Amino acid sequence: MLQSPICEILGIQYPVFQGGMAWIADADLAAAVSNAGGLGIISAMNADGEWVRGQIRKAKELTDKPFGVNIMLQSPYADQVAKVVVEEGVRVLTTGAGNPGKYMAAWREAGIQVIPVIASVAYARMMERAGAVAVVAEGCESGGHIGESTTMALVPQVCDAVKIPVIAAGGIADGRGMAAALMLGACGVQMGTRFLVANECNVHENYKKRVLKAKDIDTIVTGRRQGDAVRSLKNHFSRTFAKEEMDLNVSVEELNRLGTGSLRHAAVDGDEQNGCFLAGQIAGLVKKEEPAADIVHSVCEEAEALLKGAAKWVK
Repeated sequence: MLQSPICEILGIQYPVFQGGMAWIADADLAAAVSNAGGLGIISAMNADGEWVRGQIRKAKELTDKPFGVNIMLQSPYADQVAKVVVEEGVRVLTTGAGNPGKYMAAWREAGIQVIPVIASVAYARMMERAGAVAVVAEGCESGGHIGESTTMALVPQVCDAVKIPVIAAGGIADGRGMAAALMLGACGVQMGTRFLVANECNVHENYKKRVLKAKDIDTIVTGRRQGDAVRSLKNHFSRTFAKEEMDLNVSVEELNRLGTGSLRHAAVDGDEQNGCFLAGQIAGLVKKEEPAADIVHSVCEEAEALLKGAAKWVK
């Protein structure tokens, strides 16, 4: 069986995290991944504390396995959610879009395992000093908000820089990617795009279809001008945004207005023209909709087989 230190730390069977995707990662998907032996994660996104509380309680009804909550620290409700996860006894948190420092003492006192998503060595070291039990090193191949470094470059440097476990993310969708991440020094992987097409994922069907039809060259990065780079699938919205971004007569404020609500248009409404369909470069490898359990098990089984057979390359 494929296991690593992160499994013992979190009490999970397989070192597979499901990404905390806004408007997508809800209690249904998180519970399905956790029931399969991985770590399912509920996205708090920009929702208020009571919405998150409801999702946590629903997940507890659907699974008795560990699951986590992802807190986007730039959310106007971050303070609310930070308290709710303590009150509801959440055991694992991942964080993004900011520094969780001001919450760490309260979370650690409550026994919460905090695993920040990071995109640089310096930030990984900072989170280790702050008391994180692990970090997710996310390369720019991933969907959604991205940094500058690729997974291949970022993961080994972070592994060398910190003593806590490192979870690799960005551009991973099958056992080959997982095996490669483990060889880079990671203790597990986080996948988002692959879980977009899980049967239990409640994202709009149009979103799933776009991911399943995607080719290797079908993603685009926008938002660099605002210092907030995002990877999504190419469509009318993303191409229009990219064009407007290149026009210096268009202000940053206008660009921000153009992007407001676009992810909801994609994930909830399935609007193929005006929606922002966040997905990683690995979307071209995702070819079928299947249960979350099949995704977790097939990725781990393939990785294990590859690692056991790696000796064939050594003479």
